[in-house]
Amino acid sequence: QLQKDLEEVKELLTNATRKRVRDVLVAEKQKLELEIKNQPLPKPKDVAEEEKSSLGGYTVKINNYGWDQSDKFVKIYISLNGVQKLPAENVQVNFTERSFDLLVKNLNGKNYTMTFNNLLKPISVEGSSRKIKTDMILVMCKKKREEKWDCLTQVEKESKEKEKAAYDTADPSEGLMNILKKMYAEGDDEMKRTINKAWVESREKQYKGDIPMDI
Repeated sequence: QLQKDLEEVKELLTNATRKRVRDVLVAEKQKLELEIKNQPLPKPKDVAEEEKSSLGGYTVKINNYGWDQSDKFVKIYISLNGVQKLPAENVQVNFTERSFDLLVKNLNGKNYTMTFNNLLKPISVEGSSRKIKTDMILVMCKKKREEKWDCLTQVEKESKEKEKAAYDTADPSEGLMNILKKMYAEGDDEMKRTINKAWVESREKQYKGDIPMDI
């Protein structure tokens, strides 16, 4: 809008002959030029936001997957019905040395995402890829070193180590007690009743054993 005003003022200036009119127009021209110069530049849209806004539909987070490994690759299998019908560019995977994220666009009106951060060991970004199969995506993470992975992420490894430490105690009965406590906490009512019964019977046996019986 300001630019149009400036062009009109310039046009009037070329036709103006009287000094007073020219002075007013020159002053207005300078004012408009200053306003245009001080206008804030339009901010570029964040690429990720732009990507999201172009997706349409709603996004579903994928939590179910399977995985295995060879000497050179860690392979993640993600089941998605009909994924093979999509254009190849609708299935995108971005790799970094310790992560990858998957985006599947517009599959039956929905978008699907999956992110793995803190992979257990470094992968080769250039050597990693994805394959689209019938009702499945296979993500191939190329190992930087040919070694066995015990799990997929650092978080899984730490979780396993904590669990092992809880049961790996010097006193075997304490380790057993921890297992029983875990079973009780996670079990259903039937499991809890069974453990309670076993606990009571065990206590009764100990009690009878501790007190000498009169013959």
